[in-house]
Amino acid sequence: MRRLVLAKRTLGSLRSEKTIVLALAIQLFIAAFSSFLVVGLVSLYDPGTTGDAFEVEVGVAGNATDDLAPVVQRGDARSAVVYESRSAAMEAFRDGRVDAVLHATRQSSGRVVVSAVAPEGSFRTTFVVSQVKDALSEYERHRRADLADSLARQPLDLPPERDANPYFSFTYTVLLPLLAFLPAFISGSVMSDTLAEEAERGTLELLRVAPLSLPEIVDGKALALVGLAPAQVALWLALLAYNGSAVSNPLAVLALVTGAAAVFVAGGAALALGIGARREAQLLYSFAALAAFGLASLLPQSPQNLVARFAVGSPNVVTWLSLAGVLVAAATGYAALRWLAGQTTG
Repeated sequence: MRRLVLAKRTLGSLRSEKTIVLALAIQLFIAAFSSFLVVGLVSLYDPGTTGDAFEVEVGVAGNATDDLAPVVQRGDARSAVVYESRSAAMEAFRDGRVDAVLHATRQSSGRVVVSAVAPEGSFRTTFVVSQVKDALSEYERHRRADLADSLARQPLDLPPERDANPYFSFTYTVLLPLLAFLPAFISGSVMSDTLAEEAERGTLELLRVAPLSLPEIVDGKALALVGLAPAQVALWLALLAYNGSAVSNPLAVLALVTGAAAVFVAGGAALALGIGARREAQLLYSFAALAAFGLASLLPQSPQNLVARFAVGSPNVVTWLSLAGVLVAAATGYAALRWLAGQTTG
């Protein structure tokens, strides 16, 4: 009961932490308006997804214009304007009549060298560069096909082009993992901050005569902060589902978040008890948490990959074993934290 009272007080104290409240508000906004935000974010993440909403006019010049211009023209969001010379194309570019310039020169060896000119300094620039890149990639495939008969040996086949939905990919591989792990990271940060603040003020020295022992205080704070992370993510998942991005295995995602939150909270508390200085503990926690998450991202099934697999309904045996490993690590880490807390007041 005393642990629950402390947990309730810990949650109540979060309202005075403006940084934490702002972080929660930002996550709530992202989850609530995910269907609108994803379109804008994907447009920056992959400008080609805007489709034919804009059309890029590309000026083409050079002695290989006959080969390059038809390839540029085949794009749904671009058109080719042929010019007699590079100077004429550049003049049109400076006057704003074309958005980019491609100058293709066929050399005596048969190789074609293409130089590209694009504007700078706006969102449209990103889209123009994306379209020019796509045109050059298609031209490369075109040249490979034309020169296939002259090859002495057959090279490896080019990978097939995949027509994937960029909004689906961004939602489940970027947005959802962000909303899942950010609450866990914040919980560990708050745990480190509150314990380090008490140690810095000397409050922990009074625990020998207090009705609560240090391990019980750790239990109360951890109960609140570990439980807060899956509660937030459950709300985020509900808002995502309301916006049309349903999650296939919500309980597995919540279990993963709970395990990650327990690991972060245990790590943050251990640093706070070991260092005893608020600023130093926060700084070290941030570096350690980011380093741990970065190393975990190198695993065959990284944390963000686990969330994506559970969310889209394609977990395999390794996915479930990875979830079990996270839960075991959480239990082991928390047991080690309670032992450390007992040693601190022992």
